[in-house]
Amino acid sequence: MRNAETKTKMLIGVLDIQGSVEEHAMMLEKCGAEVIFVKTVPDLENIRGLIMPGGESTHISMMLNTGGLFDAIKKKIKSGMAIYGTCAGAILLAKKILGDDGAIKVKSFDVIDAEIERNAYGRQTDSFEVDVEIPALGKNAGGKSNATNKKVRNFSAIFIRAPKIKSVGKNVKILAKYKDEIVMAEGKFGNAQKNNILISTFHPELTNDTRAHEYFLKMAS
Repeated sequence: MRNAETKTKMLIGVLDIQGSVEEHAMMLEKCGAEVIFVKTVPDLENIRGLIMPGGESTHISMMLNTGGLFDAIKKKIKSGMAIYGTCAGAILLAKKILGDDGAIKVKSFDVIDAEIERNAYGRQTDSFEVDVEIPALGKNAGGKSNATNKKVRNFSAIFIRAPKIKSVGKNVKILAKYKDEIVMAEGKFGNAQKNNILISTFHPELTNDTRAHEYFLKMAS
């Protein structure tokens, strides 16, 4: 976590509302980043990037709109800050949300031209893990590998009540697909000089493979 000995490291925030907060923090620290848990607006002050973990998108949306966090995060993204949304976090970044039929609607940041459907693979009992080829992440860096699959670029992707990215705009770069479904993509929003929005429908923090987090840190640098 943040301390006096790590002032020279890149400071990355992890939204601390719900989901695998600690797991994301540990992955970032393995990659050499300094981590701060973001609970209030002042926590955003000096961060170079923010990760929004999975969880329940309606609850996360509701909590973000308490205490001004939503507006403060949107302002930071507009200024060029990098942000990575995993699972429910990806839903919150999308331009259009499908399957949002509850009494409380999800308020999206609308920062990436993507249409995402909530809980599209089914309930938690239908969660699964598969090898996905993600060339942009480079070669295997210690992640779980399938002995029968010799592709060194495969990423062991864990899907838990995952959404589906149904479509993306022409300026959004598709990084990975599983069975013709988009599972990872990136785009640019605000005053960023390069792509600063990253989304994935799987949970990279639940593996031993740091490549997705390393990729995000390059985006934030």
